[in-house]
Amino acid sequence: MVVASAKSMRIISWNLLHGQVIPPVGSQNWQADLITAAGQVGGNYKADFVSLQEVDCMQPRSGVINQTELIAQSMGLKYWAYLPTISGTPGESWQRIDNLTQSIITQDSPATNQMTYGIGFATNQEIKKIYVKQLGRSVIGMPLLIPKDNGKGVRFIYVKDEPRVALIAELANGFTITTTHLSFVPGVNIFQLNRLISYLKTLPGEQILTGDLNLPGNIPTKVSRFKSLLSQATYPSWNPKIQFDYIMSPKSKILEVTPIPTLKSDISDHLPIGVEIKLQ
Repeated sequence: MVVASAKSMRIISWNLLHGQVIPPVGSQNWQADLITAAGQVGGNYKADFVSLQEVDCMQPRSGVINQTELIAQSMGLKYWAYLPTISGTPGESWQRIDNLTQSIITQDSPATNQMTYGIGFATNQEIKKIYVKQLGRSVIGMPLLIPKDNGKGVRFIYVKDEPRVALIAELANGFTITTTHLSFVPGVNIFQLNRLISYLKTLPGEQILTGDLNLPGNIPTKVSRFKSLLSQATYPSWNPKIQFDYIMSPKSKILEVTPIPTLKSDISDHLPIGVEIKLQ
């Protein structure tokens, strides 16, 4: 009997906090700091696919750069895609993006000057097709705890929830990998998760779901048909106690899952999370 060789992918999920150094500093070199952090994370995980959340594109607050493109270049990943979910700046003035599919920016798109915020991914694998799924948003916001601007302690701010979406990459190697960032409002995020998983059942490929799900205590496994592939506290980065970031799968063809030891980069209030997955 001939046994087919296993396919292997190293996949990570990373909430960038728009490249903010933690603790915050008065004057940050946004491009240099992001390149350094991407080099640290890339060297540690040697990822084939990087899922990104809280990503800026051409935002004055983060150095007017396309963060998805810069991370892809820094990690040596040929293919990338960025999906803006809002134009403007979160926490300030913004408008939702009406036509998400037409708004996707990839390595083949012309340069953009539009100031946006969203999610993205970068990979060394050829992309067959990109899908987008709208997940809605909470009509109410919530007070959230964030680091103070001077880096000393934390403070609460009221944040209005933005539209939540999923960016899905069907890869030529048989994997279909989803990137998402769910609502921080309890209950709304569970509804969004199950809405997304129902949609993923209609798509081809071996499904892997990644992202900041804003659900602690392995709740995503308890309330959905997908299972978390590793347990790791990811928030806050300076003293991780809670897992908000996940890599999940229905486990249909997975032979082996190997967690990759985590790394605290110089940016973000979240730790990156990564696994190596082997399929038959």
